[in-house]
Amino acid sequence: MTTRDLAGREAPTSPPPYRPAAAVAERPPAEPGGHGAFSPDMARKDIPVLHRTVNGHPLVWLDNGATTQKPRQVIEALTTYYASANSNIHRGAHTMAREATEAYEGGRAAVADLLGASAPEDVIFVRGTTEAINLVAQSWGRDNLGPGDEILVPVFEHHANIVPWQQIAKERRARVVPVPLQRDGQVDLDAYADLLSFRTQLVALSHASNVLGTVPPVREMTALAHRHGARVLVDGAQAVAHFPVDVQDLDADFYTFSGHKVFAPTGIGALYAKPEVLRGMRPWQGGGNMIDSVDFGHTTYAPVPHRFEAGTGHIAGVVGLLSALNWLTSFDREAVAQYESDLAAYAQQALAGLPGLEILGSAPGKVAVLTFTLAGHEPAEIADWLDQDGIAVRAGHHCAQPALRHYGLEGAARASLALYNTPEDVDRLVRSLMRLRETAA
Repeated sequence: MTTRDLAGREAPTSPPPYRPAAAVAERPPAEPGGHGAFSPDMARKDIPVLHRTVNGHPLVWLDNGATTQKPRQVIEALTTYYASANSNIHRGAHTMAREATEAYEGGRAAVADLLGASAPEDVIFVRGTTEAINLVAQSWGRDNLGPGDEILVPVFEHHANIVPWQQIAKERRARVVPVPLQRDGQVDLDAYADLLSFRTQLVALSHASNVLGTVPPVREMTALAHRHGARVLVDGAQAVAHFPVDVQDLDADFYTFSGHKVFAPTGIGALYAKPEVLRGMRPWQGGGNMIDSVDFGHTTYAPVPHRFEAGTGHIAGVVGLLSALNWLTSFDREAVAQYESDLAAYAQQALAGLPGLEILGSAPGKVAVLTFTLAGHEPAEIADWLDQDGIAVRAGHHCAQPALRHYGLEGAARASLALYNTPEDVDRLVRSLMRLRETAA
């Protein structure tokens, strides 16, 4: 029997029972070794927005550093959750609460697996990398930073990995110390080693720069920091979508990423921390879900990770994140990393042939981020011109003003690639920029 929905269409009288497995992406047939096959076309077929037109042209999405596009599996997982399983988690005794809780905690396990964490309990859900860094600053930082202490931060960092440290440093009378870069965008490791001292309490660095694409030697920098007794926080927002990550191999004390940079919804992210570090941190926010017992005389807190997740979390966001991670890991991650590296090299060579175009950062092993200037043209003008050809890039300071000022700039254009981009996308970018140059000739 059917009924009519508000649009007059036939609809089932009730949705089918929700299964958390419905939030898991469909996987291509596995090859020996447990990895699925990979090609950019396999990825592209799952991304609905890549099949639209913009200004009369097929879309070329080269703004992946700002946000990645979403596979249909993620979109369907969100729809399925809201259509048949919307419930709060952990505290409910009914069937839908149990199903939602299972999906939510399944997402936590998927993040732990993605990062190589020792246990799901090492993972805290947050809104994204920015909130994770603020959590560490306000919880760990407030208890461990004091007058004269130092926080070392490379010059290429995103503002989200600078401003929270400035705020807590001002409160605790500590100071943020910039670590200089070499001309090619690599961290000056000699300067870094010289800056480390007994005053260093934390090193905060990106696993990949959102402007220069630089991938610093995190494991080596972490080991050196640990010799001085310092903790290390790694911002993985621009890394996890591009190559495999193992936090235990890196020996990072904290590692964080944003879901929307790894094909998941906005408003969800994760923070990993070593269990011994988490146990020593007090909650940042108070409220429901993060308590054990509340009385006006004394309140006790829930065990980790729940003590850091006050209130109702972004449950649907976790469902989407779970689906996105299953979609991403259904591909051979090493094959994805190699493909992106080859595509970035092709793009760098193609762009280098344009007179007046300069790419910022040439560190070996950089991720597929191509930030550039074009003589005679402002970044916003470049982005607007490309948009008329259906090509989406970013223009401005990219929330990394110190990195641009390292090159004497206040702004630049940026093309950032992902696993679903193709050489044809790069060719369209180059042809459009060539026409822009010709209009000014």
